[in-house]
Amino acid sequence: MTELRDKRGMTEAEAIAAYRKKNYPKPALTADICIFARAGAGWKLLLIRRGGHPYLGCWALPGGFADEGERIESTAARELQEETGLSGLALRLVGIYSAPGRDPRGWTVSAAYGTRVEARLDAVADDDAAEAGWFDVRLTAGGPSTVALPEGGRLAFDHAQIIADAAAMLL
Repeated sequence: MTELRDKRGMTEAEAIAAYRKKNYPKPALTADICIFARAGAGWKLLLIRRGGHPYLGCWALPGGFADEGERIESTAARELQEETGLSGLALRLVGIYSAPGRDPRGWTVSAAYGTRVEARLDAVADDDAAEAGWFDVRLTAGGPSTVALPEGGRLAFDHAQIIADAAAMLL
């Protein structure tokens, strides 16, 4: 059987051998996780306070960088466990976030995951999280959801957008 050739006249093996990774810069890949817990008639969201730069001291979704060769779903589960001690939750893809400048460290693309649980779970900050806490989520009809942070608190990265998207999808 004759091997298929592309418009350059190359076989698949030849095309793969000619491929140069350096011609295609790669972004860093991360996962961010939204965990919503029922709180009476409302909802709470689990956040961690960042223990390192960038955004030192700011509140953020649990998450972090994928290891080489790791499935992004596994990254989400691993980072959630490392930063909060929580595991075994059924995480659902919320979206992909890739806006230029979303992370001051460089080109970073995040797969955001989320789930909702019936009650707050005991989360314990670990790894690079300085603190973990549950915060009220204010749902706005037809608009983005907001999180009631402590006085002077702010969210890191583009997490406000991820939270709004996750709340619209999951709550």
